[in-house]
Amino acid sequence: MTAISTAETRPVGASSLAAQIETAAAAIEATVIAWRRDFHAHPELGNREFRTAAIVAEHLQRLGLDEVRTGVAHTGVVGLLKGGLPGPVVALRADMDALPVAEQVDLPFASKATAPWNGETVGVMHACGHDCHTAILMGVAQVLAGLRSQLRGSVKFIFQPAEEMPPEGEDGGAKMMIAEGALQYPVPQAIFGLHVTSRLPVGFIGYRPGPTMASADSLKITVQGRQTHGAAPWLGVDPIVTAAQVVLGLQTVVSRTQDLTQEPAVVTLGTIRGGLRDNIIPDSVEMRGTIRTFNEAMRDDIHERVTTLAESIAQGSRASCQVCIRKNYPVTINDPALTEAMVPTLQRVAGPTGAESGLLLVPKVTGSEDFSFFQRLVPGLFFFIGVTARGIDPAQAPSNHSPRFAVDEDGLKLGLRALAHLTCDYLEARA
Repeated sequence: MTAISTAETRPVGASSLAAQIETAAAAIEATVIAWRRDFHAHPELGNREFRTAAIVAEHLQRLGLDEVRTGVAHTGVVGLLKGGLPGPVVALRADMDALPVAEQVDLPFASKATAPWNGETVGVMHACGHDCHTAILMGVAQVLAGLRSQLRGSVKFIFQPAEEMPPEGEDGGAKMMIAEGALQYPVPQAIFGLHVTSRLPVGFIGYRPGPTMASADSLKITVQGRQTHGAAPWLGVDPIVTAAQVVLGLQTVVSRTQDLTQEPAVVTLGTIRGGLRDNIIPDSVEMRGTIRTFNEAMRDDIHERVTTLAESIAQGSRASCQVCIRKNYPVTINDPALTEAMVPTLQRVAGPTGAESGLLLVPKVTGSEDFSFFQRLVPGLFFFIGVTARGIDPAQAPSNHSPRFAVDEDGLKLGLRALAHLTCDYLEARA
């Protein structure tokens, strides 16, 4: 499908359903929290969200949605709610998968689950908050289904698997959902998504127009030497020393070749594997890492420089080197016009928090999101909901993906209200 033109900039005000949304959100808050706790206690890894997807699909069917598709991109669910009045189409997305992380949070509903992941048995935890996202969107579906007769337009609910990447050798996630028609029949004019974060206190919403979250690319470098006895290194080619030089050389790719006044970038190596004994120089060393950027031209330039530098260092050491870079997720870019139009809604939903507004313009995030694939085709707005408990410094709170990541569940209602108001404000303004 072809990309949709950028969103209109006409100002968006509160919809006629605003008061009813508030009443319904308050009434369903406890249910949303109960859903979240159930999902948290029963997490599932990417492309294996069978239980979660079944609960979501049953809920949407019970609400009487006009269409509920299951098995999209393996375990994804797409529901369509047609309002009683004519109008545009809005899509809402939540991700459902957990992470291969063993939970260390003391909760009565803490995860004790384990599962196979890339050949290993691992602990499984909703360490990124996707349990919250799924429960929130189920709540939004219930609120909006209750307002169906007054709803101007249609709402597409996208429950997505494998945002955290599918297992090796499998396809999945947003890209696969798009390929299987998640954004078609009907095509939405806008898409909204959210992410809970420990970087903000509960009660706060964070947003940013334009590039918001980084692209994410996988990096694998294999240095091939020649094995020999550690007592006679001159009889072989040492891939460990060569790999060390590559590691140091890669530190200059960002710091000495990129204009960081324009956009930040990150090149990180996370694993190095090579050798079995202390007195044997091995044949090869493998390094794996990640590359993060906020600009496609910079992204391609860094890829080229990483490859050239690693190969050149290896050649100078009489070793060989294979560099494999796989593009995973594009930059998450919030449509500037759509974001500008919807900021009044977010301001109204967040309201004042103490002496300041509950809506914050946040810095760029070097984490990534495959919501970016949806935004390549539909004007999108992706924002953040604070879930760090009051009295805790968010800078000190365990981050998303930590085994100690903790959620103040007061944030769930704020996320529900934000998505419901964004939807109805947009539909009514564009109808």
